[in-house]
Amino acid sequence: MVAAFAAIYLIWGTTYLAMAIAVQTIPPFMISGARFVFAGLLLLGFLVFRGVPLPSYRQWKWAAVIGTCLMVGGNGLVMWGIQEIPSGVCAVIIATMPLWMTVFDWLFYAGPRPTWRVATGLLLGLVGIVLLIGPKELMLGEAVLHLPSLLAVICAPIFWSLGSLHSRRVDLPKNVFMATGAEMICGGAVLLAISVVMQEPRQIDWAGVSWNSAFAVVYLTIFGSLIALTSYMWLLKNAVASRVATYTYVNPIIAVFLGWLVLDEIITGETLLATAVIVSAVVMIVSWKPVARPKA
Repeated sequence: MVAAFAAIYLIWGTTYLAMAIAVQTIPPFMISGARFVFAGLLLLGFLVFRGVPLPSYRQWKWAAVIGTCLMVGGNGLVMWGIQEIPSGVCAVIIATMPLWMTVFDWLFYAGPRPTWRVATGLLLGLVGIVLLIGPKELMLGEAVLHLPSLLAVICAPIFWSLGSLHSRRVDLPKNVFMATGAEMICGGAVLLAISVVMQEPRQIDWAGVSWNSAFAVVYLTIFGSLIALTSYMWLLKNAVASRVATYTYVNPIIAVFLGWLVLDEIITGETLLATAVIVSAVVMIVSWKPVARPKA
């Protein structure tokens, strides 16, 4: 279990840097689609070799729905947005995921009603987002943040939250790794279809693909998908959810630091303040112990 927590703490914190490097010379949806399809096929092949049954037709359909939410909405939008938005800023925005999870669980999935403490955390989280994308904060040094990219990254944790919550209520393989592999294949296939529609295969200059970008894609496939994502799914089944969600405290700190260290991303006072506000909001929400709704 320690190794699984280390994976989601450290590896996911570094994937924002890897994504920023990968999109320098390779189109975003092509990267996301290829990494998830390849990782999913490897995982399914290993599981089938070990005798784990493949998903049924109904389970494949739900895997396609959940995979589209998680891989396309949750990851593909970040990969597209990180072309214009600093990797550290992307990580801070993604850290709002527990806020959306709490709200959607209450509104749509009969989850417990948030207390005043959670409401305060939600408000703090919104304040943190405003600090990142408000009129004055649209300036990072001399570079203007790209508004469509910001909106795409803001939508990513919303899709991830909805996909995660809905995955607990639909017919998926009981083996969590088989379910994860099926979701990666389906989501990756949709991403590749989007890549083709956007004519990315025609736009890419294969001779201009850098070794850094190629290595980043390999890193994202092996460490980001096969190791970290499967660790996350396993932890959701075997650990307290509030403990699992603590990765959102650590990821933005690692991502902001690496973006500054490796990519020379500018860290403004607003960025640091927004990071502190959002992490504090997440701490308030994740440390909340909900009281289940009484049965009717």
